[in-house]
Amino acid sequence: MLVWLAIMNHDQRNGGIRQVEISSFDLRYEHCRLKSNVTQRALLSSILDHGIRDPLRGVETKDGCRILLDGFKRYRCAKKLSISIVPYHCLGEDEAFGIITLLRIANAKSLSILEQARLIDELNTIHKMSVSQIAGLLEKSKGWVGMRVGIIGQMSPAIMDKVFSGQFPVYSYMYTIRSFIRMNGISKQDVDEFVRSVAGKDLSIRDIEILANGYFRGGEDIRQQIRNGNITWGLACLKQSSVTTDCTQVEQRMLKDLEITQKYMQRVINKSKDDRYKTASFNAQANLLTGGILRQMKLFSRSIKDLHDKSGQTSSDLSSSYGRDESA
Repeated sequence: MLVWLAIMNHDQRNGGIRQVEISSFDLRYEHCRLKSNVTQRALLSSILDHGIRDPLRGVETKDGCRILLDGFKRYRCAKKLSISIVPYHCLGEDEAFGIITLLRIANAKSLSILEQARLIDELNTIHKMSVSQIAGLLEKSKGWVGMRVGIIGQMSPAIMDKVFSGQFPVYSYMYTIRSFIRMNGISKQDVDEFVRSVAGKDLSIRDIEILANGYFRGGEDIRQQIRNGNITWGLACLKQSSVTTDCTQVEQRMLKDLEITQKYMQRVINKSKDDRYKTASFNAQANLLTGGILRQMKLFSRSIKDLHDKSGQTSSDLSSSYGRDESA
């Protein structure tokens, strides 16, 4: 076992940035990182204009294997552009050492909670590190690590494949699907079938939420239509059911505002990672706007949570309206 105290004293003097052959990388950890066609297209455009500015990161084992841990989108873009030499920074000689270092760096970098979870799962299951060990080395609580271990434990291989391949939105899994996983009477097989049925269809987060409510809370007819691939028909029926005269005009306007908010939140999350924003004018205006948004975030978050809790306490007529069997 590696002397783990060395991790805590590690700094970036273990090899600076150098140029290496792209063909030399071992991609065994590619499955731990999320794919996103939107982000990758933006990155491809940036690399065309400016080249690869941030080095790929990995470890180099004593037997000469160069294992990539960070930079898989840059790797795929480079392959697409026939770039054979890329900048690279070595994080050490040990795989677990490299993962710990990457997770510590990720405090200031973008590494999603699911990516953190899957890398921590690798440390736990493959490298046999305990939750306590991982927490200590990352300077995090055991609860922080345990929650991420639990997230991966809930995911079936089928769902994990769809989410990490970019065919099913991370947001939809975290905030829609997980709520159904925890419900009594809904099996993992049911959840797998739903995700397989709607994955890769370029559906919005809102559409997936509508379909999920119809699938898990509706009748067998709507479930069968979704399983058979009649997504457009099913979605149209569910949306038509949701716009009922039971909702007042004030309520319908609020629902529309919530739908727009959800749509643009996801759009901003994706676009904010684009590194083409460089002009002084953009930065000045973006700084003012984001400052205004941040000042309202606490109140906004509390308001949304209160509305979510309040609406969740009342059983919705929407579920029963599309959940009745034809024989009823």
